[in-house]
Amino acid sequence: MPDALAVPAGYKLNRHGEIDSTNEEAKRLAASGVSGPVWIVADTQTAGRGRRGRAWTSPIGNLMCTLLLRPGCGPAEAGELSFVAGLALHDAASQLLSDEVSSKVSLKWPNDLLIDGKKASGILLESESAGGLEVSWLAIGIGLNLVHFPNDTPYPATSLQAESGVVYSVGYALTALAAAFDKWYATWQQPGGFNAIREAWLKSARGVGQKITVRLADETLVGTFEGLSEDGALQLRLPSGARQQIAAGDVFFGAGGGSR
Repeated sequence: MPDALAVPAGYKLNRHGEIDSTNEEAKRLAASGVSGPVWIVADTQTAGRGRRGRAWTSPIGNLMCTLLLRPGCGPAEAGELSFVAGLALHDAASQLLSDEVSSKVSLKWPNDLLIDGKKASGILLESESAGGLEVSWLAIGIGLNLVHFPNDTPYPATSLQAESGVVYSVGYALTALAAAFDKWYATWQQPGGFNAIREAWLKSARGVGQKITVRLADETLVGTFEGLSEDGALQLRLPSGARQQIAAGDVFFGAGGGSR
């Protein structure tokens, strides 16, 4: 696949060979007064991070990027953009892959892209608030396994190449991702836009209506994944009949928690 890279009108592009972290570069740009939106992409990272400070493998050939935004909203609304990014990843991967493989693409709460049940991507949101009322800036970090994927993880992982036999270039993948994000971001910006985002996300989600295990910091819950609340929290129906809303946790499919 060619490596031509394009982002939609109104977006800037900042490309690097090697960098510590595209999210860290987004923070530096924000601190220097860059307004955004800016896509930051690197061939490799020396200090990539995932959720909860977990190391993110960053070999050359995979897509490692961050979108710096100044969304002009509060922290709660900024968190909704994780679902916007998830939908953009879903659309981009589905566009790149063949129909047969793209039919196996799904989303896992809160922010993973799966192909045939295996993790192919992750999203990390970081932000800074001005007095807690409005987010000064938001960095949406995205890692997409185009070629390589880790083998030493407690859950199955994969890459687009492993699933399709095709090598996709970073430029080709980011062009598709940036266009898809722009589309869903425009939807989110409309009045009541997150309702449309939530509905679209659920249509692409794995495990809705099924038994799942959710590992929290201090306990593990088993129940039925019923949907998302108005603010994007996972709605879990417990065996007792009570419904619990979960803002953060690791989801595993099935009651045993062995498949993530």
